[in-house]
Amino acid sequence: MSWMYLIVAGLLEIGWPVGLKMSQEAETRVMGILLAIGFMAASGFCLWMAQKHIPIGTAYAVWTGIGAAGTFLVGVMFYGDPSSLARYFGVALIVAGVVVLKLAH
Repeated sequence: MSWMYLIVAGLLEIGWPVGLKMSQEAETRVMGILLAIGFMAASGFCLWMAQKHIPIGTAYAVWTGIGAAGTFLVGVMFYGDPSSLARYFGVALIVAGVVVLKLAH
């Protein structure tokens, strides 16, 4: 169950940078900030639950890896962030690192 909490925490981690991006526009500023705070709290709670049975270093690395890769993809798909083979390769390395941490646990 701890790994499920950790995966959910990583997916929720994607939400707060999106909220902060939304808050850059005046018409969505308040909603973006509230969204970011909500996702931060939910993600942090799930990470806390996961750390009951997963070492802190592993949990943190997996959490940030899922969040970083997911935020990159959201940025490319919805916000026009730059996309290149090298950037995708970098994200693939992050995902590979997360997989290795899970398998080594």
